Amino acid sequence: MERYASDTERDDTPLLQRAEEERVQRAPACGSSRYGLAVLSSFGFFVVYSLRVNLSVAMVDMLNNTQSDTNHSSSVCPAHANPPRPKHNHTAASVYNWDSETQGWILGSFFYGYILTQILGGYLAGRWGPKWLMGLGILGTVFFTLLTPVAADLGAKYLIAVRVLEGIGEGVTFPAMYTMWASWAPPLERSRLLTISYIGAQLGTVISLPLSGQICFYLDWTYVFYIFGAIGLVWFVLWTFLAFDSPNTHPRISEQERLYITNSLKNELSTSAGYIPWRAILTSGPLWAIVVAHFSYNWTFYTLLTLLPTYMKEVLGFSIQQNGMLSALPYIGCVVLAVLSGQLADHLRETCLVRTVTVRKVFSIGCWGPAVFLVAVGYTGCDYTLAVTFLTLSSALGGVSASGFNINHLDIAPSYAGILLGITNTFATIPGMVGPVIARTLTQQNTIEEWQTVFYIAAGINLFGATVYTLFGRGDVQPWAVHTSYNHGD
Repeated sequence: MERYASDTERDDTPLLQRAEEERVQRAPACGSSRYGLAVLSSFGFFVVYSLRVNLSVAMVDMLNNTQSDTNHSSSVCPAHANPPRPKHNHTAASVYNWDSETQGWILGSFFYGYILTQILGGYLAGRWGPKWLMGLGILGTVFFTLLTPVAADLGAKYLIAVRVLEGIGEGVTFPAMYTMWASWAPPLERSRLLTISYIGAQLGTVISLPLSGQICFYLDWTYVFYIFGAIGLVWFVLWTFLAFDSPNTHPRISEQERLYITNSLKNELSTSAGYIPWRAILTSGPLWAIVVAHFSYNWTFYTLLTLLPTYMKEVLGFSIQQNGMLSALPYIGCVVLAVLSGQLADHLRETCLVRTVTVRKVFSIGCWGPAVFLVAVGYTGCDYTLAVTFLTLSSALGGVSASGFNINHLDIAPSYAGILLGITNTFATIPGMVGPVIARTLTQQNTIEEWQTVFYIAAGINLFGATVYTLFGRGDVQPWAVHTSYNHGD
């Protein structure tokens, strides 16, 4: 197709200039349906991550701590003062004698289900519509979350099975939402809208970690799953009545906004409904650059997400009440930088006329930065302040990637963004499956030296991914993503 003759031509044509040429009249953001969708989906991802990470804190309280920890190395930091737990009138929750390996499998089991529905989720969202796929996916996860205490009492195998089923439900959520944004997000507002939407994942982590710690402290660990499950039910009701697949199916959207969105996307979306160029997708270099970056970033992200509470307790010696708060601190920085990076990324593209590919690669610092500070954590010894500071900086810089490779799928193929995300997220889920198991296998004595090895592995993988994406990433719509019926031979 002549219009997409070369990647260089496309990348050198500023988005603002193309928008002005097409004379698309912008609709106000305040009170708009597209920003309403961003907030509602952000709440959805808040639920998704709350249900995903609450086990990380609850696990600390689910274990039988009456067994002595004398097998720990002398390099483990002295424990902090542990305030007395309130006495409960109800029967105390059960505790379990799970060894380190079993804990690793339980924490990683979610991702074995999560990986199964990534590509399928992108395909089904394109076929049947993303609204109900996302809604029912989260509802299923809520249901199995509420069953978690029963499954744990039955045994570790049952808990692992329930977590796998939760993962299957959550696996469709990101591909479904990417498919929805392909119809809702104007190119010049893409970074803003998607960072608002996906910041809910970070907020879910920031809020659920300390709140889970408080729930465990004042109630017991079973209430962690009941309370967050109830919040998920509230979200589902709101989603049912307020979310719609596209601007054209929204009954309350203004005509100005509907035309703004549809006109701004008319040259980016596929004209061949139902056709998916699988061969072109699977042989796309820019897509595989995203795959490598996504896999690498998630190795660090999931290592911290699932094991940070364990590190806070077993190495730094924080109590369950302190644990949740301090484990959440790194993600507060991530939330702040993710929001700021989204604003800055669109400003650079729209006002400063910086090429999309340049912006995406510059923001790949979200992979470089975390690696440096994660390694530094291993050399802080028992300097609690410095350790938490470095962990916070590592996670915060990771938030910058929200405007880097993380939304690049919509740049290179908006029509197939859900499928592309399903592909990259399939590979990016592998770290969640194997990372906790490897980490817990390497840290059976919970010494600082063992954790240094875990941090080195994560940092090395991060740096590799950032390098590959910098070399091979692209920011333009690929020719195979804007096709007509005559080039089905792709």
